[in-house]
Amino acid sequence: MSYPLYLTKPQNSKRIVVLGAPRVGKTSILRRYMIDGFVEEYKPTSEDFLRKLFRIRGESYQIDILDASRERDFPAKRRLSILTGDIFLLVFSLDDRSSFEEVCALRKEILAAKSKLIRSTVPEHCAQPQVPLVVCANKVDLQESEREITKAEILQALGDDCAYFETSAKESTNLEQVFETLAKRGGLPTETGPSQHRKVSLRSYQAMRSGRVAGRGKQVSDRDVPCGTLYPLARRPSFTTDLRQVIGPHTTRKPGKGLEKCYIQ
Repeated sequence: MSYPLYLTKPQNSKRIVVLGAPRVGKTSILRRYMIDGFVEEYKPTSEDFLRKLFRIRGESYQIDILDASRERDFPAKRRLSILTGDIFLLVFSLDDRSSFEEVCALRKEILAAKSKLIRSTVPEHCAQPQVPLVVCANKVDLQESEREITKAEILQALGDDCAYFETSAKESTNLEQVFETLAKRGGLPTETGPSQHRKVSLRSYQAMRSGRVAGRGKQVSDRDVPCGTLYPLARRPSFTTDLRQVIGPHTTRKPGKGLEKCYIQ
């Protein structure tokens, strides 16, 4: 089966939801993940939704990045973003204890929401869901005296099963490990990491998918080399679309009864 130029197989399309308090370094981390020094001018449609397209080992992949931090004061919207997310990156700053406490609360909310979603799909399933989730403690480059939370406190609060990294967006410390873990836990190729693929223009990506060099009509000799490009026309699906995605497959209807409600709040 062939797929249109910007469409991918459902299993190759993932949404990463990023959550955390303001001013903890999320934007810098996402810029490194999406661009990583690629110089092509890029002006996203909105600051909170980005899309990157990949061509890896003959397969097309699409990764959507949703920074849901603006929804921190809108619980219903935040919960909907959580329910439609596939992979989660939670970010706090080591010089801000309240940002760590917020991440702990968000992690519990994500696990609880995903657990309810699984139970609504498979009622007899009672186990804790295996949610692809990574916690990032940013600003590890700060002086020790500026640090408000110790590593021991963090590990005790998060538990041994949580993927946790101390990073510096400023110095790129441990970011490669974060991106690699996001890929592994989310079922994506490691080549989606920023240093593992060639950064190409959208036009070159189009040619790569069609198997021809842009403007020359020749076969691409290195089409098997992993590559990725930003898709500048990406827009976040409407909340109505996201809501339909949540309640559609998981809503059952009995004879003589209306559709069951899906509580977002």
